[in-house]
Amino acid sequence: MHEHEVEFDISFGVITVSTSRFERHGSIKEPTKDDESGKYLVEEFNAKTYMLIPDDVIEIRRAVLDMLREVDVVITTGGTGLNPKDVTIEAVKPLIEKEIEGFGEIFRFLSYQEIGDRAMLTRAFAGIVNGKAVFCLPGSLNAVKLGAKLIKSQVRHILTHARGLR
Repeated sequence: MHEHEVEFDISFGVITVSTSRFERHGSIKEPTKDDESGKYLVEEFNAKTYMLIPDDVIEIRRAVLDMLREVDVVITTGGTGLNPKDVTIEAVKPLIEKEIEGFGEIFRFLSYQEIGDRAMLTRAFAGIVNGKAVFCLPGSLNAVKLGAKLIKSQVRHILTHARGLR
């Protein structure tokens, strides 16, 4: 921990955005076998809450805002691609008070080292809403593992700044 960080508990919530999974499973409170990325995030962050929702701007916004009432950090997985149905970023971005540009930049840089030029297709994104953090990750398990590593390394620092605790 850095000397300018404050000690406090951090609670996490995970949202998987996937119309196909939602159509198969409906609204559920824990990841299914076919949601490796959601399951990984729930376990890695000991998430307090989980939601599976379809690729729908209104549903995504509602889920993020509802979850932010319960937790300090919301991590979404899925819906960040270039397909017209991928709308997670479009849903979340208007909610953000301050964007954490460096998160997406570093995510793409590290992805580039792993997968080359295809990294330019990712729209990994993060920002602050009312002193809390929202991270939007792609749906692939490798991308989620990379994002989790980045989040873990800086989340306390991010929240300390976002809450004006330094």
